[in-house]
Amino acid sequence: MKSLKVLYIGNNLRGSKTNVTTIETLSQQLQSIGYEVICYSSYRNKVLRLMDMLFGVLRHRRSVKAVLIDTYSTQNFYYAVAVANLCRLLRIPYVPILHGGNLPERLEKSKSNSYKLFNGAKTNVAPSPYLMDAFVAKGYSNLTHIPNTIEIESYPFLLRNKIGPRLLWVRSFAEIYNPMLALQLVERLLIKLPNVELCMIGPEKDGSMEHCRAYAEQHKLPITFAGKLSKEAWRETSKDFDIFINTTNFDNTPVSLIEAMALGLPIVSTNVGGIPYLITDQKDGLLVPPDNVDELFKAVEVLCARPELGNRFSLNGRKRAEAFDWKNVKQEWLTLLGE
Repeated sequence: MKSLKVLYIGNNLRGSKTNVTTIETLSQQLQSIGYEVICYSSYRNKVLRLMDMLFGVLRHRRSVKAVLIDTYSTQNFYYAVAVANLCRLLRIPYVPILHGGNLPERLEKSKSNSYKLFNGAKTNVAPSPYLMDAFVAKGYSNLTHIPNTIEIESYPFLLRNKIGPRLLWVRSFAEIYNPMLALQLVERLLIKLPNVELCMIGPEKDGSMEHCRAYAEQHKLPITFAGKLSKEAWRETSKDFDIFINTTNFDNTPVSLIEAMALGLPIVSTNVGGIPYLITDQKDGLLVPPDNVDELFKAVEVLCARPELGNRFSLNGRKRAEAFDWKNVKQEWLTLLGE
């Protein structure tokens, strides 16, 4: 295929304080199918990062086929707004990739900026039907559903037959992901199940890890804080655990859940955002209300008491994850960028 150049704008931050992001994985995947992908920006200072993003658009304005823009619901939303404004001024096609689980609320809070950003796009890539539905409800029609993706061969499947209270949590330590709920769960489980174990994997983001560490030490909880691990390291660590818990208050289609299903981990997750579009309760895992330790406790207790459920979730989850394999998804990107 003839080499085509794509500019990818997002937080291209690598290091001990960030998990692997879409800009890193998707850019590599697009390169594997023949695209030249130029990424901005790796500056940690937010002002410098924004300036670098805009400079990237100006520098490559005559040579790129399209500009991909990672779009979130929090402060980073304004990076996307600024880059899109410049793209429209320069008449460069741009494609927001919708990541923020709270983007539906952003559509309400920032109506004018949202309309200019999303309505002016060539299309908006929604990784989940959840965001597709939310945007359609607000009158947007220029939408394309392309799911988040993994390379399934990198995730060795381990069928869980015997389920114990060995819990795994993988996410950045940030308040929106509610890591403290996982600690509260361990406290509850210890009353009935003394062999509880929790491993929390992920980098510090807003002070939540420090808070969780202090709480765990104060209450002598059997919790390991592994920090940020490479994909390979956390996949290896997952072999020692039986249940994957997801405690978030807002979400879209988290890759960590897709990865957990690919590995055969039965999932207990809060029922928020795009998660019920990904996990069918009682089929692929168990869904509970957000910030509700009682319901989370009941779900984990049921899994430990009924290993046949864990077995079913393990098998069904792997089958569900296979649909997100890059081999199945790459044609959708080829179609979009080839237009």
